[in-house]
Amino acid sequence: MDVNLTTHLGSLTLKNPVMAASGTFGFGHEYSDFIDIDKLGAFVVKGTTLEPRQGNPYPRMAETPSGMLNCVGLQNGGVGHFINDIYPGLKDCKSTVIVNVSGARLEDYVKVAERIADETDIEAIELNISCPNVKHGGMAFGTTCEGASSVVNEVRKVWPGHLMVKLSPNVTSIVDIALAAEAAGADSLSLINTLMGMAIDIETMRPKLSTITGGLSGPAVKPVAVRMVWQVASKVGIPVVGLGGIMNASDAIEFILAGASAIQIGTGNFVDPTTTIKVIDGIEDYCLRHGVTNVEEIRGAMKVN
Repeated sequence: MDVNLTTHLGSLTLKNPVMAASGTFGFGHEYSDFIDIDKLGAFVVKGTTLEPRQGNPYPRMAETPSGMLNCVGLQNGGVGHFINDIYPGLKDCKSTVIVNVSGARLEDYVKVAERIADETDIEAIELNISCPNVKHGGMAFGTTCEGASSVVNEVRKVWPGHLMVKLSPNVTSIVDIALAAEAAGADSLSLINTLMGMAIDIETMRPKLSTITGGLSGPAVKPVAVRMVWQVASKVGIPVVGLGGIMNASDAIEFILAGASAIQIGTGNFVDPTTTIKVIDGIEDYCLRHGVTNVEEIRGAMKVN
C-alpha cells in the first residue's frame, strides 16, 4: 500500500507536509551535507528584511530545560542580498522555497514582498508579524487584531503568490488574531512563533541573553503549540501549519491530528540535522500502520468523544 503524502495549502502544493522552519535551516544548502533537501515538502529561509541586519549582541542563545532561548535578532543580508546572491542557488531546488519576510515598519514588509514578487519566481512568503513595530512603541504587529490586519492587508496588495502568516503565541486570544489575518487576505497561517522567556545566571547575577528576554523554543513549548493549532484550525477556513517543539514523527502527527495541514521543524534541526527526513518517513510509517492511504485522512482526526 502506498501513502499519498501530497499536501495542499490552498493553491500551494507540497510533496509532503514536512517543512523546515525559518531561522533554523539557513538557506537550505547548509544542511545539504546531512540530508537531500529536495525530499522536503518545503523549507522557509532565514528572516529577510529590507536592509541588512547584524542582529543582537552576544550572548544571544541559552539552553533551558527541554528547550532553548534565542535573541538572534533577524541577522541577515537584506532582501537585495537574498535576490542577488542566494536566490540563484535556489532556482533548481525541487522542494518549495518560502521566504520569511520581516520588518520594523509596515512599509518595510511591503517593500520586501514587492521586490521578491518582481525579481524572483518564489511561490510563497511567510510574514513574521512577531516583529516589533517601531512606530507604535515596539509592540509586535501580531499582538493586536488591528496590527495583524494592517500588515497582511498591505502586503496582500503587492504579493500575488501564496501568503502565509506566522502568528505569535504572546497574545490573549490567538484565534482572534488568526481570524483578523484571514479576513485581511492570508492564504494560510503558521503557528506558533516562540514564547517569550528569560534565564538568569545565578553566579554572575546577570541575564543569560544580551537582550534579557528572548524567544523560547523546543519541546517545552509543544503542548502550548498543539493547543493553539487546534483552537485556530477549528475556527478558520484556511490551512494551518503547525510548529513548536516538533522533534520526531510522533510530535508531528499530534499537530496533524489537531488540525494542521503541514508542520514545520525548527529547534529539532539543531539537535539532529536529519530530523526532517526522519519525520517524513515516520509519518508514512504511521499511515501504513493505521491503514491510511492519504495523509489528509488524519488531519483534524483527533477523537474527543
